Amino acid sequence: MPRTDLDTPSSLSSASTMFNSKDIPSGDHSRASGDKDISSKSVDPSNYHEKSYRNQDVSGKSPKSTTILTKPLPTPSSIPPPPQLPSSILQRILQPFRSGTSSNPYLVDFAANDPTNPYNWSKKYRWMLILLIGITALCPPFSSVSYSSTVIEIIPEYGMSRELSTAGISLFILGFALGPLIWAPISEIWGRNVAFYVSFPLFTMFNLGTALSHNTRTLLVMRFLAGFWGSSTLTNPGGQIGDMWAAHERAMATSIFSLAPFLGPVLGPIVGGYVTERCGYRWVYWIQFIYALIVTVATIVIMPETYAPTILRRKAKQLNTSSRGEVYIAKFDKAKKSKSEIIKIGLLRPFELLFTEVIVGCLAIYGAIVYGILYLFFACFPLIYQEIRGWSVGQGGLAFLGMGFGLVLGNILNPLGDRWYKKATVPGRPTPPETRLPLACIAAILLPIGLMWFAWTSAPPVHWIWSILSCIPFGLGFLWIFNSMVNYIIDSYTLYAASALAALAVLRCLFGAAFPLFAVTMYRNLGLHIAGTIVAVLAIACAPMPFLFYKCGPYLRRKSRYAPSTPHTIEEESKGTPREREEERQDELRKVKTNRDEALEPQWDREAGEDARIGGEGVDGRSRDLEKGI
Repeated sequence: MPRTDLDTPSSLSSASTMFNSKDIPSGDHSRASGDKDISSKSVDPSNYHEKSYRNQDVSGKSPKSTTILTKPLPTPSSIPPPPQLPSSILQRILQPFRSGTSSNPYLVDFAANDPTNPYNWSKKYRWMLILLIGITALCPPFSSVSYSSTVIEIIPEYGMSRELSTAGISLFILGFALGPLIWAPISEIWGRNVAFYVSFPLFTMFNLGTALSHNTRTLLVMRFLAGFWGSSTLTNPGGQIGDMWAAHERAMATSIFSLAPFLGPVLGPIVGGYVTERCGYRWVYWIQFIYALIVTVATIVIMPETYAPTILRRKAKQLNTSSRGEVYIAKFDKAKKSKSEIIKIGLLRPFELLFTEVIVGCLAIYGAIVYGILYLFFACFPLIYQEIRGWSVGQGGLAFLGMGFGLVLGNILNPLGDRWYKKATVPGRPTPPETRLPLACIAAILLPIGLMWFAWTSAPPVHWIWSILSCIPFGLGFLWIFNSMVNYIIDSYTLYAASALAALAVLRCLFGAAFPLFAVTMYRNLGLHIAGTIVAVLAIACAPMPFLFYKCGPYLRRKSRYAPSTPHTIEEESKGTPREREEERQDELRKVKTNRDEALEPQWDREAGEDARIGGEGVDGRSRDLEKGI
């Protein structure tokens, strides 16, 4: 702290003479800007000597007795720090530059090797949490589709039509579409655990309501509400993985987690089919409730908070409670948004990206069509295998084994994409996001092949094994498309990835809710071959998208307002014409300015978690790392 005139003994003495008995300052501690701690010691009244003296009046009148407080001139060894007077002119001048005040608070960050930093938790512990996250993320998709095994059974029980009974799937997925717009802002304001504590207990209770329902209205309302409250698994698990795993470690954790929400719809009909056949359809609903109850209790007991801003806010709150007037805030709150702003961003920015960003809009449509086809199968498989081929309910669930095998195979072969990603990496430069797309290009070919194969082998007299085998390339392509799409969006939009992924989730769930409603009618009216061919043609129409983004992605990102452009090397810069360089400069000026302090999801930063032992978020200014998953 710079030395002032008040640091001299003479100034201290003269200052002390400005005090009277009521001006003696009480003890307090304040910290100036910088690293020095300046303590303002309280002035002890015992150091002031009471002295009486008589002032002889010249008129001869009796003297007046006056009592004053005096203090001897301090010696250099006993000089106290200058008292801090609220009315002091110097105090007013230095106030804006002091640290630890409401206008200039201390910023709380993770220390080096901080055990409260999720990136520093042991790998064994983090893998245990990943297992719990995966089991939890499997629960709502399992509940959404295990219902399909009861569709035929509840028609006479509830007195509803086939289309209305199928609506139980669509309403659940519709709730899934609306929920992420709410849970993403909640997890940012109050943390991942709060979003789960609010949503999943209610998801459990509405599954109980489904099991206890005895009329159509109650059943369908319970299904919709269960989908809405269970949709926090669309936003929370991906964020938790980003909270705990550094960018180069996420690929394996992500591949294991990403299998869960897609494997749930496959396991649901298998389990639900045999439970319906052996125990009755209502036991399917009871299993949904029991599963949800177990994971709710396990997560509440075991899962810690992983969101870095929430952890640091709690630390800051503890420091504010224990400090003497000093103010501490989490480093993420330097430019903190209000709760209303966060909710507004969570509700509106996904739609802004969906309708203004070519990359987000096109990939959202592609993903929505693929996801809609998946849920179309859940409605038409009972028609194909139970009504037409005469299988039992339990056997009908086994028809999904081919799709499940394709999903698992895709997960096993997923590291091929990381190998391409590493080969395209140049040390010291960001890797272009387009290197995430080779697997999507292969999947774009496999998907229509599997669908066309299924279309022309699903009906007798063709043996049933061929239609089930045709689901293997569909499952494989489905997983690769979604993994590549999510990784490409995250690498392209970095700190805006949360909003972009929310846009994808909303649209795909809307398509997933709509496709089952017309699936059975379409297959009955057009026949299995023609209806299946129409579905395959939809996939063929979307197949060029990954190839186009692989070729034109850098140009589209340069024109985007939200996607940061990949920097050019000196050699690439020299090859461009002056007109091209000026056009790129204008494109950069149109972009939304990214403020890292205002990031909604800081774990999506390209360097998040790197070298967390050094403290903070582990960003040490190095080149971007290679292997960043979702």
